[in-house]
Amino acid sequence: MPLLHEVDRADAITLLSRLLAVGVDFKLGDQVTRKRLTPSEMRDLLVTDLPEEPAGVDAVVRELVDTVLPMCNNEASPRFLGFGHTGADLAALAGGLLALFAQQNLINQSFAAPSATLTEIAVIRWLRELIGYDNPTVAEVTTVWDVGGVTTYGGTGSNTTAMMLARENIAPGTLHRGVTDATKMHIVVPAGIGHYSVKSALEWIGCGDRIIEVPTTGYRFDLSALEQALRERRGEVMAVVAYAGDSRTHTVENLRAVHDVTRAVDPRIWLHADACWGLMCALTPVLGSKLAGIEDFDSVTVDPHKVMDIPYAMSALLVREAGALRSISSYSDLIMQEDFAFGQVTPFIGTKEWSSAKLWAMMRAHGRPGLADIMRRRLITTRTFTGLVDDHPRLLRLNIPDMTAVVFMYVPADHDPGRPDIDRINDLSKRIHARILEEGRWHFHQFSILDDTGRIRRGATLHPLRFMANNQRITESHMRDALAYVTGLGRELEQR
Repeated sequence: MPLLHEVDRADAITLLSRLLAVGVDFKLGDQVTRKRLTPSEMRDLLVTDLPEEPAGVDAVVRELVDTVLPMCNNEASPRFLGFGHTGADLAALAGGLLALFAQQNLINQSFAAPSATLTEIAVIRWLRELIGYDNPTVAEVTTVWDVGGVTTYGGTGSNTTAMMLARENIAPGTLHRGVTDATKMHIVVPAGIGHYSVKSALEWIGCGDRIIEVPTTGYRFDLSALEQALRERRGEVMAVVAYAGDSRTHTVENLRAVHDVTRAVDPRIWLHADACWGLMCALTPVLGSKLAGIEDFDSVTVDPHKVMDIPYAMSALLVREAGALRSISSYSDLIMQEDFAFGQVTPFIGTKEWSSAKLWAMMRAHGRPGLADIMRRRLITTRTFTGLVDDHPRLLRLNIPDMTAVVFMYVPADHDPGRPDIDRINDLSKRIHARILEEGRWHFHQFSILDDTGRIRRGATLHPLRFMANNQRITESHMRDALAYVTGLGRELEQR
């Protein structure tokens, strides 16, 4: 097959321009998906043997456009109400396209990514500033060790890097000699809402499954229980993980209180805040106070691809003390030991694409006022949807929205708040969600969660639906239609 330089320039631009138009039309489409097949049907269609004969670029493009793309979910659709990872910011798309062509590798700076490396440093500094970390002056940034963060491909990678830092903090040199005493390498998390990445990280870095779950109230740490657990396990805890927006209800932890309780018991414990969702609060002064205290945590994970409309994938691990990253650095003569080579300080990542170009472009284009306006519109959408749920006699909201997530359940007509039939409510909710996925007209997310607010029965395991207001294409009409659809399914299914 021809390389770019082997074809006519005009023909290459025509082909790529056609795909650009297809991509824009896909993003602007209203449908969640244009064609629905079962997993086995898609497998039989797409999992084929390696072709014996070349198909050619035109044929491959036709197959992508006509066969593969129609079965893709469009999270930018105003009917996709479950996440909001739209990837639809125009400046971010432009930055991503340029990065795709520029082919910069941030493992080294001088010959592999001269200017890209410096734009990534700028992005990390902007993120640090948003969450309240201090930055040195630009003139004082003379090496990667002065930056105070690294970008990764997702929150799991960022959280794993944070757990490595916690391990090296409690047992310096473990990176080189291996784990010799894992009994002091436990992690404390809030029960029932912790993200799987923390437990997985512990196992990946050789500490084993050493999670201590502490009870919660209102989807936040029960602070008395946290203090008790830390005192009972004193000397065995290397980190406390708090969620500035947990992965289910997006409730923001009382970060200042968690910091104070932890430090009072044992100041050696590493404090990590998972703010993959909570980064939204940093975009506007209206919500900024919810993150109070995060600036005193040792590390923070943020996921711009979740909350800033940039295409997948870009996360960042930020550290309060920039020098902490030296404890997990690696050396290879394949990585230039030059001042700005990120390859020295990116665990698990060798070749490193210029993923931050998308965020650099987005943040430059919007500036502080634009970022705040994005959140203002999301909050209006959240309040509108919350009101629609609260006003409906067959819907019950489970959380107080700190950001843009509204968790709710359909309850049957004969629901008795004094004696709720948990099994029946859950069964209805699961069947509603199954129909939503089967029909593909709308999309809400579903997961299991403990009823931590006692809206149905405190402590019961529930299977609610979740709405998110991140997608700026969602209108009140969409919200009303979606809830009419959900409640219509509920009424139909509860008669069976």
